[in-house]
Formats: sequence, structure tokens, C-alpha cells
Amino acid sequence: MSRREIWVVPFFGQGHLFPCMELCKHIASRDFQSTFIISSNLSTSIPSSFRQHPHIQVFEIPSSISPPPQPAFASDPMHQHRKHHEQMALALQNLLSTRPGPKPVCAILDIMMGWSTEVFATFHIPTVAFFTSGACSAAIECATWKSHIEVDSIKPGETRLLPGLPEDMALSYSDLKQRPHGLPGGPPPLSGGAPPPQQPFIGGPKKMGPPKLGNQPIWVEEVEGVIALLINTCDDLESPFIRYLSDQIGKPVWGVGPLLPEQYWKSAAAGSLLHDRELRTNNRKSNVTEDDVIQWLDSKPRGSVLYISFGTEVGPTMEEYPHLADALLESSSTTFIWVIQPGSGRSGPPRAFLGGQPGSEEEEEVGYFPHGLDSKVGNRGLIIRGWAPQLLILSHPSTAGFLSHCGWNSTVEAIGRGVPILAWPIRGDQYYDAKLVVCHLKVGYMISDDLSQMVQKEDIVKGIEKLMGDEDMKNRAQALSTKFLQGFPTSSVTALDAFRDFINHKAA
Repeated sequence: MSRREIWVVPFFGQGHLFPCMELCKHIASRDFQSTFIISSNLSTSIPSSFRQHPHIQVFEIPSSISPPPQPAFASDPMHQHRKHHEQMALALQNLLSTRPGPKPVCAILDIMMGWSTEVFATFHIPTVAFFTSGACSAAIECATWKSHIEVDSIKPGETRLLPGLPEDMALSYSDLKQRPHGLPGGPPPLSGGAPPPQQPFIGGPKKMGPPKLGNQPIWVEEVEGVIALLINTCDDLESPFIRYLSDQIGKPVWGVGPLLPEQYWKSAAAGSLLHDRELRTNNRKSNVTEDDVIQWLDSKPRGSVLYISFGTEVGPTMEEYPHLADALLESSSTTFIWVIQPGSGRSGPPRAFLGGQPGSEEEEEVGYFPHGLDSKVGNRGLIIRGWAPQLLILSHPSTAGFLSHCGWNSTVEAIGRGVPILAWPIRGDQYYDAKLVVCHLKVGYMISDDLSQMVQKEDIVKGIEKLMGDEDMKNRAQALSTKFLQGFPTSSVTALDAFRDFINHKAA
């Protein structure tokens, strides 16, 4: 009997591609054929081991769209973004029309690709939405909307409970004063993705965005036509938020993550180092090798290093970076690894969601770099320019804390290895990921009490001292990580099995 086929359609960027690839593997292990549909300019991000999987097929949609030259986003900020979606919509229609054999039994669509639901509906193919972020961010967005909370609803010192959500996630004044940061038009919507276009277009999101606080979240409309929802999380981390979303949308919602490489779970159980080069394709430039990083970490005492990284797509402003450098100088007892990406500090969206090749020439942009800091701190600090082996650093026993933007992948990678977090969210769901870490899971601190203002050196120094000196925090982080010592969460295995049965029943 031939396997039924499920298509998976990711959004751009590593934070979307990697979880979607892991989801494909889990689907393929449940007697389905997984077909991964990507734009051809993302081809180099797909490792050969993934392509060689016997029950996974990678189908590339040709793309002639290239990122605009710098300075980006001058007149029509999302022009290329719109063109890319229009092109993909037509290509999907053509592929579904001409491809021989049975149609897929369903298509799993990254929530940022929800526009393609209409394409699949034309061919009577049911769709499933997939959040590459966690459940907390979506739940708070929904609860805020249902509770009619607006920017001025809460005064300083007050909090507002959100019906249906844990009391420790009550909204504060500072929660409503998130600062638009890094992208024109304010923080983008759920999943840390790109902002929607400025106007509707064929093959694109139905609404302009992001919505005002308290308005209906964009994703609510995007999931109206789907039959179920998958989220890159698990019951051990976000059970009340998963249940809340299921109650609100009236459809099955399953936590099927964290969708990290199989070796991540094996190494967590064994307490061994992870090697990024063995897990993920790296086509980014760097001034260090993995061996350089291991050698440096091996020379440091256990539990002494602060790891600082804001991911590949976001970061502080050009004005805030010097405050971070000064804080690291002032925190003279803290050893650290600081990862600085090309183009750091500049405004404008990342190239990843426009289909730009990571590590390509057009990504070599001028950004902040703390010239002279390395000589001042000596061997106390390691500054990495470009790509860094994050999984390796987080799994090394010398690493004691993580100053992070709280992108979802980074958050769960740290939690799974027992590394507490100093949260410096930049945009979108990162604010709620940070709130989950600090208020609900209690394995981190916030960088500042007022994220509507520029982060100052004093905030950073104080945050570093609290994080690195709090043994109770470290113990809580270690205790939480023990939930993952047996490997991929049991609740997520159960959820994936339930999803398999659900799809097979629908297709019967």
C-alpha cells in the first residue's frame, strides 16, 4: 500500500525552516510521505541528509525574485515580498494541477503562509496551520482581544488577569508599552515573522498588519479555514496555553514540539556536547570554528560563561549596542561569548523572509561592531562575528546563562539544556516568550522593567549580575531541563500520533 502524502509549506528564515524540517521527519515516521515545498532560493539551507530521507521529498518552486539592494525598504517596503507570494501561489496552483498521482491528504502550512489555504481549497485539499512559535504568544494575543484590553487599559503598578490563562501571566503596564523596534510599522505579528504587506494582494494575507493591541489577531482569521492547528511546543512547557487555544478556536490543537534535531534529545539525555555542523547546514560566514569555541569554553570554569546572541534576524538598536559593550566591560567578573551578526543595529527587515541567501554577498552589511572591546577584555570574552554554534555553546558545561531575544527556537534550546535566560525581546512573539520564561516558568529575568524605553547600561549590568548570581534560578532551570532527559517529549509523541489518526480518519 502506498503512503498517503502530506505537504509541508514553510515560511522563510531559519526559525521557520528548521522546525518545519523536523516536523517532516516526524510525519514521515508515521507512515506518511512528507513533501517539503520551498522556494528554490532556500535550497542551500536544506542539508543533504534531509533530502536523502526515504520518505521525504523536497520540491523546489523556481524563484527569480532576489532581495532588493540596500538601503532596503525605501519606497515600497514589501514589494518583493508580495511578488514572491504571487509567484509561489501560481507555482502551487500549477504543481497541484499537473503533478501525477493522488493529491496530498492535507497540507501543513506555516501560519505565515496562511494565504495559500485558498490555493489548496481550490483542489479540495484540507489544510492544517502550524505555529513555529510557542502557544503562549498566540494565547495572550487572543485573550487580550477577547478581554478588550487596549494600550491605556492598565496604569503603572496595575495588572490585569486574562480569563482562561494562568494568573502569573496577568498583563502589566509594561506589557502594553512594547516599543516598535527594528522594523517599520511596529512589531510584526505572531511567530517572529516578517510584517505583512501594506496592502492586500493575490496570494497574500487578507489583512494589513500588525493589528492594534486588543484587536483581533491576524492569525485568528488565518486559521478559520483549517481543520487543525499544530504548535511547536509541548505540554511540559505550555499545557494551559495549548488548552486555551483549543477551547477558543473549537478545533484540535496539538503541541508537537519542541521540534529540535533528534541528536539534541539524545545528547541532552547523555549530557554530551552537541555539534551544530553535524545537525544543520551552515552556509554563513564566521570568524571562528566549532573547535575554536570548544577550546575557549574548555578553558573556563564550569557554569561561568554568559552567552549573548540575538539570533540571525533581530537585535538591539545601534544606540543600544554600545550600552551592552560598556556593561560587559563593567561586569568585570563575567566571562562571555558575544555573537554579533552582519548588519547588526540597522533598521529594516531581515533578508531571510525575502528569500535572500544567508551568508551571500548581499547580506554583508555594515553594522555595529565593538572595535577594541576584545583587546580590553582579553581572554575573558570571545566575540564571534557572524555564525555561531549555538547548540554547542548551550550544551557546554561552562555556559551558565543566555542573554537572548527570546526567539522561540533559542528559548527552547536553552530550556532543554538547563540554561537560564536574561530576556531582551525585540519584536512580535518574543515579548510573550520572555514573559513565559520569566513569569510562568520562572527560569529567567527581564532585561528591563520598561521595554518601551531604550535599554541602558545599568539595566544590562544589573540583569547580568542577577542572572549569573542566582543559584536558585540555575537550579530551577536545571530542574525544568530534566523533563527532557528522556528525549523528545512523550506528550508530543502522543500528539503526533493523534494527528496521524485524525488525518487518516479524515482521508478514509
